[in-house]
Amino acid sequence: MILPGLVDVHVHLRSPGGEHKEDFRTGSAAALAGGFTTLLAMPNTQPPLVSYDIWRVAQTQANSQSLCDVFLFAGASAEHLDQLPLLSGHAPALKIYLDQTYGPLRVRGLDALAGVMAGWQADKPICLHAEAESVAVGIALAALYGKHIHFCHVSRQAEIELIARAKERGLPVTCEVTPHHLFLTEKDAVRLGPYGDMRPTLAAPSDQAALWEHINSTIDCIASDHAPHTRAEKERPEGAPPGVPGLESTLPLMLTAVSQGRLSAARLEELLARNPRRIFKLPPQPDTWVEVDPGIESVFPERPLYTKCGWSPFAGMRLRGRITSVVLRGQEVVRDGIVLNYQKP
Repeated sequence: MILPGLVDVHVHLRSPGGEHKEDFRTGSAAALAGGFTTLLAMPNTQPPLVSYDIWRVAQTQANSQSLCDVFLFAGASAEHLDQLPLLSGHAPALKIYLDQTYGPLRVRGLDALAGVMAGWQADKPICLHAEAESVAVGIALAALYGKHIHFCHVSRQAEIELIARAKERGLPVTCEVTPHHLFLTEKDAVRLGPYGDMRPTLAAPSDQAALWEHINSTIDCIASDHAPHTRAEKERPEGAPPGVPGLESTLPLMLTAVSQGRLSAARLEELLARNPRRIFKLPPQPDTWVEVDPGIESVFPERPLYTKCGWSPFAGMRLRGRITSVVLRGQEVVRDGIVLNYQKP
């Protein structure tokens, strides 16, 4: 099986400010090992990417340190509304945090939200967390302002059904789901303990089933929401930060779903490559592809090979499909799961 270079539209590479968890080099190595040649990284860093100057410095670092293409989101902030027109000309998308977040990025109040919508002047997606009432807010924004709203990590039945109805009415909305919400439920959260703590939290089996019911229709993208934390952070007595790594497990999980007949290989290509590149208006990557042997069965390792955090909630899971080669702009960069010409830190 040959796929185009894959695109992950929702990753946390932790740079700047959280490089003990991940950095541009290690995160992009994990991406290549997982078949991803393009990443879109979130702006809730330290400092957050809410001004053009901060964004530009971080994007320059990403360009120089990454092994694949990395594009950085801009973050919305009520205190930096004046930055949005300039950011909208450079960043691939805007992220608005309406609910709980970690850092000074939560947008509160109707005046601030109206200012964000007015300030983002490009025809590029505005991304919101799909968390309960935020879906209704996002749909209302799409209807009122006519701007493209993209919902991140949809996890509940009510959310995906509301988005489906908005699409039926022709509203400019798209959405993504994560492999962990497709393959794990609240029962796994109990088993995994702090290593199963994420946002949104793992849901009921009925919510999981609803996502699979919409995998061939409403859902536009599969995104890993790669959010690494160290083992020490996950096991600290005062409580674990939410988030799990996912760059190296996403494609094997979805190939397993293909082998189970849950979706076709063509649909997989749409969800992981063609739709993300179209929705976020990303430049093409000529002479770039991923070769996969869909017949190989293996157990996902206890320690993923490249992500700095060194663990996965999918460790021990039997999966089907193996990446045999990744070619980026005509150069082979991965062979039999090994990132070539790369020294692990």
